[in-house]
Amino acid sequence: MRLPPVRFLPSSAAPAVVDANARIARLARTGNMEGARAAFEAMPLRTTASYNALLAGYFRNNLPDAALRVFHRMPSRDLASYNALISGLSLRRNTLPDAAAALATIPYEPSVVSFTSLLRGYVRHGLLADAIRLFRQMPERNHITYTVLLGGFLDAGRVDEARELFDEMPAKDVVAWTAMLSGYCQAGRIAEARALFDEMPKRNVVSWTAMVSGYAQNGKVDLARKLFEVMPERNEVSWTAMLFGYIQAGRVEDAEELFNAMPEHPMPACNAMIVGFGQRGMVDAARAVFDRMRERDDGTWSAIIKAYEQNEFLMEALSTFREMLRDGIRPNYPSVISILTVCAALAVLDYGREVHAAMLRCSFDKDVFAVSALITMYIKCGNLDKAKRVFNMFEPKDVVMWNSMITGYAQHGLGEEALRIFDDMRLAGMVPDGITYIGALTACSYTGKVKEGRDIFNSMDTNSAVRPGAEHYSCMVDLLGRAGLVEEALDLIKTMPVKPDAVIWGALMGACRMHKNAEIAEVAAKKLLELEPGNAGPYVLLSHIYTSTGRWEDASKMRKFISSRHLNKSPGCSWIEYDKRVHLFTSGEVSAHPEHSIILKMLEKLDGLLMEYGYSADGSFVLHDVDEEQKTHSLRYHSERQAVAYGLLKVPEGMPIRVMKNLRVCGDCHSAIKLIAKITSREIILRDANRFHHFKDGFCSCRDYW
Repeated sequence: MRLPPVRFLPSSAAPAVVDANARIARLARTGNMEGARAAFEAMPLRTTASYNALLAGYFRNNLPDAALRVFHRMPSRDLASYNALISGLSLRRNTLPDAAAALATIPYEPSVVSFTSLLRGYVRHGLLADAIRLFRQMPERNHITYTVLLGGFLDAGRVDEARELFDEMPAKDVVAWTAMLSGYCQAGRIAEARALFDEMPKRNVVSWTAMVSGYAQNGKVDLARKLFEVMPERNEVSWTAMLFGYIQAGRVEDAEELFNAMPEHPMPACNAMIVGFGQRGMVDAARAVFDRMRERDDGTWSAIIKAYEQNEFLMEALSTFREMLRDGIRPNYPSVISILTVCAALAVLDYGREVHAAMLRCSFDKDVFAVSALITMYIKCGNLDKAKRVFNMFEPKDVVMWNSMITGYAQHGLGEEALRIFDDMRLAGMVPDGITYIGALTACSYTGKVKEGRDIFNSMDTNSAVRPGAEHYSCMVDLLGRAGLVEEALDLIKTMPVKPDAVIWGALMGACRMHKNAEIAEVAAKKLLELEPGNAGPYVLLSHIYTSTGRWEDASKMRKFISSRHLNKSPGCSWIEYDKRVHLFTSGEVSAHPEHSIILKMLEKLDGLLMEYGYSADGSFVLHDVDEEQKTHSLRYHSERQAVAYGLLKVPEGMPIRVMKNLRVCGDCHSAIKLIAKITSREIILRDANRFHHFKDGFCSCRDYW
C-alpha cells in the first residue's frame, strides 16, 4: 500500500484536519474502509491522529495486514499509535503475543490504556491466568481495568473471585455494579444478586433490566414482573427481557399479553414471540408476527422455520427455508439443524443436498452437531453411502455421530456393519451411551442375531456405566419376538425390573402378528388399551392376526369394537420426491393425484407382469371378509404400490426409486415390490415406520426378516 506524498505535521488543531480525522473514524465505525481510505488520501495535511484513525479502523474491520502496513509507514508515532496497535493485535488470539511484545517495546512510558488494551485481549480469549498476571504487574489501574478483569472472572464462572475483586475496587461505577449483579444472576445466585441490587448507590435502566432478567432466567417470573412494574423507566431491552422470561417459563398467554402492550415491537421481541407461539403449537399466530415484521434477521427466519418443523408443517418449513435463501439471508445454526430434521422426516434427498451445499458455504460442515444432523438426514433419505463419506471425513467424531451410523446401518438391514462400527467406536476409546446400545441391539433384532443381542444386553450390566432402561428391554423383546421366541419375550416382560410401557407391549404385539400368535396378542392388546386408550393400532394389528388365521368373525367383532370406542388409526400413506416436489399417496385413493390415469395404467401393467412371474396376492393382509378378486383389487391400491408405480414412471433409469411410508410396509406389498424390482431391473428403497428395505434383483435387504 503506497501512501501518497503530502505535508505532514505530528499534530495540528486545524479545524479541517480535525473534521477529516473524525470523518475517517466515523466511516471506519460503519465498516466503510474504502471511504475511510479515500478520506485519508484526500487530506492535503495529515497528522499522527489521521494515521491513528485509519490504523484503528483497519483493525476494527478485521484487516490486520492493512493496519500493520499503515503502522510501519507512519512518519511519526505517538502513544495513541502504540495503544491502537496493542488493541488491534489483541483482537485475535494468534496475535496476542505480538500485542504483548508491542507493549514491552513502546518507546514511551506505557499508560493505563496500554496495559488495559492487552488485558482486554487476554480476557476476550479466555486467558484468565495471563490476565491476572498482567493485572498484578500494572503500575497503575483505573475503574475500567478492574471492570475488564471482573468480566473475565464472571465469564469463567469464578463468581467468588469476582466478588473479591469487586470489593477491592477503589471506585465502582454503575457498570461494575451491574456486571457483578449479572454474574450472580448467571450463576443462579439470585438472592445475592438482589442484595447487591438493593445496595447499589445508583441504578440505571440497565441495572433494573439485569435484575428483571435475572429473576426471569432463574424461574422467578412473577418476581420479575413485580420488579418490572416498578421500574422508573423501561427500554425495549427491559420489555424483551420480561417477554423472554414468560416464554422460557412456557407462559405464552402472559407473553402475548405483554407483547401486545409493548409500545414498540423490536426484532428480538418478535423473534421470541414466534418461538413462543411455535412451542405452544400456535403456528398461525407465529406466522402472523413474522408477516408483520418490517425487518427480519437470521434469528427471525430460524424461529419461524423451527415453529413449522416442531409442529410438523414440514413442507412449509422447506419453502420458508428456500425463501430465506432467495432473500440473501445467510442461514444460522438453528435453521440448518431444523431444516435437516425436516429433510430427514420427509426423506427429501434433493432438498437435503441443497442444505448440505448451504452448510459448506457457511462453514457449518466443521460443526460436530450440524454434521451429525447431516449424517442422519442422508441415512433417513436412504443414501447410506453419502452418510458414510461424511462420517469418514469428519474428525473428531463424537458419540452422537457414532450413534447415527450404528442406528443407520441397523435400520438399513446391515446388522453386521452396524456391529462392526459399534466395535470400532469402542476401539477408538469412545464410551457408548444408552442410545449406542439401542442402536446395537436394534441391529441384532433386524438381522436375527439373537446370541449377539443377548451378549450386548448382558454386557451392559458388567462392562458399562449404562443401566438397561425401558428402551433396551423393548429392543430385547423385539429381538426375541422377531426370532419366534414369543413366549420368552413375554416372560422377559413379566420379570424385567422396569415397568413395561406401550413401546414394549407394542414390540410384543408386532411379534405376535409376525408369528400369528393370537393368544399372546390378546394379552398385549389389553395392556396397550390400558396405556393408550385412544390408540386403535393394537386392535388393528389383532384384527390382522385374526384375519391371517381365518378367524373372520373375530376380526369383524374387533372392527366393530374399534368403531364403538371411536378409536383412531393413522391412515396408511406413502410419498415420493420427484422434481423437488413431494407426491403423496393414500391407500385406495389413486384418483387424488393429478396424474392418476397414468398411475392406474402402470399398476395394471405391473399386475400383469407379476402374474406372469407367478405372483399371487396374499389376501390375509385385507381386513375385510370379501372374495379373492376384491382382496387383490384392494392390495393393488395400497399407498406404497402407488408410489412405486409413480417412481417407475418418473425417476430416470439408473437412479434408485425412494419411497417413504408412515406405517409398517404391508407384507403382500413387500413380496410384490421384490418382484417388481426384479422385473424392471430397478433398485427400490422403501422406508417404513420401522426400517429401510432395499429391493434389488428380487431380494430385500431385510432378508424377509422384519
